[in-house]
Order: sequence, then C-alpha cells, then structure tokens
Amino acid sequence: MVSLKELIDEREFGHNDDPEERFISSDVSWENYEALLIKLEDNSHYRVTYLDGVLEIVSPSIRHERAKKNLAILLERFFYSKRIRFVPMGSTTFKNKAKKAGAEPDECYCIDEEKVIPDLAIEVIVTSGSSSKLEIYPRLGVAEVWFWEINQFKLYKLRDNSNLERATIYPNTYGYELLTRSEILPQLDISLLEQCLSISDSILAIDEFEKGINNLS
Repeated sequence: MVSLKELIDEREFGHNDDPEERFISSDVSWENYEALLIKLEDNSHYRVTYLDGVLEIVSPSIRHERAKKNLAILLERFFYSKRIRFVPMGSTTFKNKAKKAGAEPDECYCIDEEKVIPDLAIEVIVTSGSSSKLEIYPRLGVAEVWFWEINQFKLYKLRDNSNLERATIYPNTYGYELLTRSEILPQLDISLLEQCLSISDSILAIDEFEKGINNLS
C-alpha cells in the first residue's frame, strides 16, 4: 500500500501550467485517512475524499478555484439580497467512520442556522471527475448536492436515506433525485446563476446577477 508520506509527496502534484491533478489509492484504512487529514490540516490546497477504502487527493487548478470563488460570491449575494440567513462552511471536512465516507466539498452552506452537516454541498468539476462523488454525500446526510460542470448545474436532493444499498426509487443516484430547481433555495433562478458564472468579467457577472435577481423580486 502507498505510504502516508507518498500520499502527500509534492512530486505527485506538479504545479506547472495550472494543472488540476489527482492521486487515487485503494485499500487505505480509516486510520491512515484520518492521519493524512491531520498532516494536511495546515495545507488548504488539497481536497481529500474517502469512500470504502478508496482515497482521492486532488490538487485544484487556479481555474477550479476561480470558478468556486465566483460561485460563492454570487450565491452569497443572493442570500443577502433575499435576507436568507446562512452559515458558510467552505471546504470543511465531513466524515462518518461507520459508513466509511469522508468529503471536503468545494463550498457548502447551512441554511438558517449552523448544523453539524451542511444543507448544501457544491462540487466544481473543471478538468476531471464527475458526479460519481454523489455516492459519498448520502452517507454523510447532505440534503442537496450541486455539481457545476461544463457551464451548467446538476442539482440533487436526498430522498431515500434509509436504504442506500437498494435505492431503487432513484437508481444510480444513491437516493438522490435530479432537480430542475433547488428545494432549499426555491427562489434562486439556476439558469441566471449559470449565465452569470459564464461571464469572465467578475464585476459584470455580479452586476448582471444582481440585476436579474432584482427583476425577479
């Protein structure tokens, strides 16, 4: 098995030309996963996920970080505009030893008040990866998960958390249902958010977004 030192060796993650690189190792014990989290607690650059012994470490690109930051700025503008109380939790680590799952969302939020598990987790997919990460979140009990990929969102709402092994109501989504509109933020126009996230000028993106949400008031 790959050693803990090798898992965090800088040589696994070149930073030339803005890469977004990932390292995956199987048969990693929960104890080694937690030890790795301790080693990385002062290094916010890496994202670590764990599922059934499979450990993934991602070194996000600048493009990835820019997209997630712009998304957070617009979403928080929406919260302020609609007077929605929220608690931003960023890329906090959430884990459940009994269910052998751990994740660090790109952004996550509690709505109304702070909770142990966020109501909303957001994953930004830039160069690799997919919504296969969805399998982790029902084990953590996250109500909604959003994926931003190829300039569009996929929104998922947890429906069946009682039997994750046989989630026949919503096959291949681990108890989540694909949505066209958020249920925890029903006032949010997802198409408007998509359009504004695709604007490269951040000031213009904010102006257009605020104009759009004000027109919907």
